[in-house]
Amino acid sequence: MSSTIGEPVGSVPGTATSAAAADVAEALVIVERAGYRPELRRSLKFFSMFAIAFSIISITTGIFLNYGFGLNYWGPASIWTWPIVGVGNLMIAFVVAELGTRIPLAGYAYQWSARLVNPTYGWFVGFAGLLYMAVGGGAIMLGVAAPLLLSEFNDLTPSPRLVLSVAIILMLLPVVINIISMQIAARVNNIAVFTEILGTVVFGVLLFVLWGVKSKPSPYGFSILTSTTSVFHNPTWYAFALAGLLGAFTLVGFELAADMSEDAVNPVRSVPRGVIWAVAGSAVLGMIALIGFTVAIPNLKAVQAPGFPLLVVANYWLPSWLVKVFIAFVIFSMFAILVVGAGAQARLCYSLARDNMLPFSRHLRVVNQRSQTPIIALLVFAVVDVGVMWYGYLQTSAFNTLVGATAIIPYIIYFLITIAYAVKRRTTDSLPGAFTLGRWAWPVIGFVLAYTVLIMAVLALPAPFHSADKVLGYGAGLAALWYVGALFWRLRKGTAGVKPVDELIDR
Repeated sequence: MSSTIGEPVGSVPGTATSAAAADVAEALVIVERAGYRPELRRSLKFFSMFAIAFSIISITTGIFLNYGFGLNYWGPASIWTWPIVGVGNLMIAFVVAELGTRIPLAGYAYQWSARLVNPTYGWFVGFAGLLYMAVGGGAIMLGVAAPLLLSEFNDLTPSPRLVLSVAIILMLLPVVINIISMQIAARVNNIAVFTEILGTVVFGVLLFVLWGVKSKPSPYGFSILTSTTSVFHNPTWYAFALAGLLGAFTLVGFELAADMSEDAVNPVRSVPRGVIWAVAGSAVLGMIALIGFTVAIPNLKAVQAPGFPLLVVANYWLPSWLVKVFIAFVIFSMFAILVVGAGAQARLCYSLARDNMLPFSRHLRVVNQRSQTPIIALLVFAVVDVGVMWYGYLQTSAFNTLVGATAIIPYIIYFLITIAYAVKRRTTDSLPGAFTLGRWAWPVIGFVLAYTVLIMAVLALPAPFHSADKVLGYGAGLAALWYVGALFWRLRKGTAGVKPVDELIDR
């Protein structure tokens, strides 16, 4: 006999139904008190919210994309930066969980920052969120998914233009899925939970077993886990910092579950649980996979050569057909990132537009009555995302430009929303919610602020990320230009912006 999330075994069905109805009613009241008319379809339950956070983190994508970067700068020992980042990002997840349970509105970072500080502050944080989602998808599709998909059809040396064409197609398909139905998008992400585990953890464990039983000769023992043999010879602190990109790039994006709050049946409970479980689970499962991949390295120099190092390891130990299965899981997991990313980006755009914070807000906030999705926002940002990917394609290194920017932007957002959280910590205590840090709030706030500043420095100052810094500069310039040219006057006239967080309190 099965039971639903939040329904204890043996509970009276009528009671569970009443509780679910009460949860939906509570969520609707919060939206209305915020000054909005509920328009999005509430259909996502806990597992779907967890799946959104887990699949957008995507340990499969992060490890596949950045494993070689870590190896080149700090050798196999680079995997030990993963648990350090995991603990730090779990602290960030606690802040996101508390804000998500108390202000469960679409547009997460914008809504939190605008209501806790002011709409001007919220605009720049919200724009950073839009930039993050625009940059990330292009980096993944252009850098990894498109070449891997072509390799499945035995095209191992595709032309750059062919890779770009396939990447564009892969960018647009998730938009079509989101336009058709949010429920279909949710199913894709639910499946992605299992492909993430199969495509990374199971294969990592399988390689560990094959190495352990010595099915093929292997020159390394457990000592390789602490080897710092690298391609680039830099000071230890510098190499260690760059190796941290392995976890810093991967264990982010979980806050997008909060961006889908107005699509959730019970966001007050499902958002904090989904976010925390996704980060903790990804950190643990990713570490298991990394150990399996690393001990199975057949030749360190070959793995550190340009290309996809995990494929070098897999091709040594596994038959070709099983490697293709592995690649298929990787591609699907990456595709799922775009499915949830497109939906979350459209919700953030919709949230900004309904407060008249964007150009053409009247059009961008329109929700299709049949599908109950912001279709115009989806289409507009599909064009924007492809344009950003095209910019990365024209750069000398699309990896350093797009992936570097994708890595640092979320930490800028985390830093800014944590400041907002600190400013109104006492007020948020007056809002109902299913998760609270209690007396641990201020220690967590202090740690997160210091930690995010450190990560931002690591991901901005080293030379490999200078091209990514330009993307941030261009984005900040665009945000400032729109603010000075139009938004400032809208806010001053009172035709844009949000109510302060105090208005959400039931007095």
